[in-house]
Amino acid sequence: MKLLAVTACPTGIAHTYMAAEALEQAAADAGHEMIVETQGSAGSDPFPADALAAADAIILAADVEVRDKERFAHLPTVHSGVKKAISGADDLIAQAVAAAEERAAAPAGTVAAPRAPELQTKVSAGMGAGARIRGWLMTGVSYVIPFVAAGGLLIALGFALGGYQISDAPPVTEQFSWTSQVSWAALLFQLGALAFGFLVPVLGGFIAYAIADRPALVPGFVGGMVAVKVGAGFLGGLVAGLLAGGVVYAMKKWKAPKAVAGIMPVLVLPLFGTLIVGAIMFVVVGAPLAAATSGLTNWLNSLSGGNALLLGAILGLMMAFDMGGPVNKAAYAFAVAGLSTGSGTALLIMAAVMAAGMTPPLALALATVLRKKLFSEVERENGRAAWLLGASFITEGAIPFAAADPLRVIPSIMAGSAVAGSLSMAFGSTLRAPHGGIFVLPLIGNPWGYLVAIIAGTLVSTALVIALKTLGRRKAAAITDTAVAAASPSSTARTAAARV
Repeated sequence: MKLLAVTACPTGIAHTYMAAEALEQAAADAGHEMIVETQGSAGSDPFPADALAAADAIILAADVEVRDKERFAHLPTVHSGVKKAISGADDLIAQAVAAAEERAAAPAGTVAAPRAPELQTKVSAGMGAGARIRGWLMTGVSYVIPFVAAGGLLIALGFALGGYQISDAPPVTEQFSWTSQVSWAALLFQLGALAFGFLVPVLGGFIAYAIADRPALVPGFVGGMVAVKVGAGFLGGLVAGLLAGGVVYAMKKWKAPKAVAGIMPVLVLPLFGTLIVGAIMFVVVGAPLAAATSGLTNWLNSLSGGNALLLGAILGLMMAFDMGGPVNKAAYAFAVAGLSTGSGTALLIMAAVMAAGMTPPLALALATVLRKKLFSEVERENGRAAWLLGASFITEGAIPFAAADPLRVIPSIMAGSAVAGSLSMAFGSTLRAPHGGIFVLPLIGNPWGYLVAIIAGTLVSTALVIALKTLGRRKAAAITDTAVAAASPSSTARTAAARV
């Protein structure tokens, strides 16, 4: 059969391409043709028209809303998350083949013809409410991450060149010297601050887009800007996006007269959606959300001692639990939300989250070096790649190991990440850049303590993985010996047989 697939994860980096590779391999093993469109951070190459026309079925393996889904309206479709595609690609291929065979066996005239592209909601009727909300939120987060990375790194570089007082520098439009290090530091900081200023509007805009498509973009962006204006911050952006998407989605249900229908998507929906969302954000929910954001900031600033260590451990556990999945992204989003407040504790949290996210791949890479016999050849190959992935703060590098042996690997890496997060908080390491791994070490406050935290977490996870795998192998060997002994004659029987 001729199968298609689309893979997309919130960050558009690791899961997206690992899922694509797994699906291609599973399809080849089953004797089918497979073309995968990866909707990753580098963009995507849409399916050729002839591939869409010839396809028998499609697999949508995504944790965010798939772009331009109307192209596939005529195809039997299998939905899943990216982790399912990585660990269970064979099953998804089988489901797609079964769906295609069912479509082929359907009576003539019951198969829907391809539809022309049209604006439609991104709400999938077959998904549960929780899954739909998570998909909407993850879509917003996926568009925010590039702004976070670029803005955070620029701000961090500005501080590295000009010190923390660079935030008080005059605008570079008024005072800039090509030969002055301080001027370049101010330029970097001010560019980063501008990029960071887009975080909340982009979050609100693309959450709304995930719910009700392009007509909801303007209400979502404006609602996000209102959230910034009233001091509601990241939380306000979430609410504005959900509100804008819901309002526009409800308005799209209205059957407009023919004279108005043509301008609904470009004028009526954005205009009235923006008016409604802006009014609600300014007058109704803005003040409570601002108070909640202020409370979060004050709580973060009040954390110290054992509370800070406990928070570091909890965030570490979350980062390692699903290695780039929803729980991991929740911890990361919490750190980024705090980072946008500028509080001192938020910088500690960001450092702890990155340290905890780097530890799992590094630990498993080290384990494959120390005890090669405990790992398959494929795992040893993945271990070599995991060194770079871990150093780059790509926690997904641990997924192949967890998929092969989840009961031993996941608890081990969670323990190590908890240690790394707690120690990072204990040492007072800070981080203004939301990404970068070991490559932003010069920008980290107390870098030596930070390295100690990562090394300690790595060693804890490595030791636990090796111990649990060794114990598991011994138990398996003991069970095998027992089974062999039970199946063979007893020593007494063998002696009697010898005498006879």
